[in-house]
Parts: sequence; C-alpha cells; structure tokens
Amino acid sequence: QVHLVESGGGLVQSGGSLRLSCAASGSIFSLNAMGWYRQAPGKQRELVAGITSGGITNYADSVKGRFTISRDNAKNTVLLQMNALKPEDTAVYYCTADVRSIMLRVEKYWGQGTQVTVSS
Repeated sequence: QVHLVESGGGLVQSGGSLRLSCAASGSIFSLNAMGWYRQAPGKQRELVAGITSGGITNYADSVKGRFTISRDNAKNTVLLQMNALKPEDTAVYYCTADVRSIMLRVEKYWGQGTQVTVSS
C-alpha cells in the first residue's frame, strides 16, 4: 500500500505565497512522475504542475512564472511553491505520484487533497 500525505494548504491573501508538500510512503520500488492537480468548486480537475523522475517540469499556463514544482528524491517528496497567489488559485490541491511497486507495475496514487484558499 502507498500513501501520499500532503501539507501546507491554508488561507492566504492575494499576492501571498504557500508551499505545499507531499510525501509518499509505503511499498515503493521507485517513484516516477509526480505532480499536483487542483479542483475548484464547479470546475474540472486540472493538472497544475508535473515533474519527471529526472527533474523535467511542466506547468499549466495559468501558473507559469508563479508556481515551482520540485522534488526531494531522498525523502520521496514533491513540493509546490506557490507565489503571487490569485483568488482563482483557490481549489483543493491533490498530490499525485506514479509509483512503481516491487512487482514493477506502475500505478498513479493520489493524496487526500489540501485546501488552498486565496482571498481577494
């Protein structure tokens, strides 16, 4: 079993910053791509940022230049530094990880979600 535990969400004013973190634990042979999704009320879930095992990143256009995704492989952790936050960033943010098990199968796991609220 694999668990993704997220932290760092909260309430922040427009223009402020938050850093989300997500640590993977359990029966992990290796972690491939990791990322962050978000879902706002009444909206579809969208990919915010992703990072490959080699450190290649990609971002949604709406967050480019403001958010930075990184990973700490020693800690099985992915981070999302969010700067210059806007009210439209308000959403539940979900951590994901493509986990290779000891059986060498890759499954995408999801965290429980953490609320980010940006006030105007």
